[in-house]
Amino acid sequence: MKVSDILRLKGNTLYTVHPDEPLACAVQTMAERDIGSLVVMEHGDLVGMLTFREVIQVLVKNGGSVGTMLVRSAMDDAPLTCTLETDMDEVRRMMLGQHARYMPVMDKRMLMGVVSFYDVAKAVVDSQNFENKLLKAYIRDWPQEESPPAN
Repeated sequence: MKVSDILRLKGNTLYTVHPDEPLACAVQTMAERDIGSLVVMEHGDLVGMLTFREVIQVLVKNGGSVGTMLVRSAMDDAPLTCTLETDMDEVRRMMLGQHARYMPVMDKRMLMGVVSFYDVAKAVVDSQNFENKLLKAYIRDWPQEESPPAN
């Protein structure tokens, strides 16, 4: 299974933010949309990711406030990325290795979507459920063995 398969099922809604936007506005967007990440875009290019992890780090560092801080000062400016053709096993390995919960999907320099750890886990479970149904149907339709001829 490829990343393109997940994006096709997931849909193509993307939420982005500019690096010079106030962090408080970005956090409000994340809360209102019930999303865990925003892709940070500048001049049409991916320049970072803002996730709840970075927001929590800022809150702890600043005594529970984001103040007048900008997205640029909180974002991960070197996010892990993948392509539409990246295999899901590779995405899982990358996400686990880097403790990444969100990964932008790029086609050259164009942002195609974001896959989350949830999306990856759901794809694996759905795939296993489908395979399980096929195996059960195969077993249920197993041909009967012929009895040996009686002497």
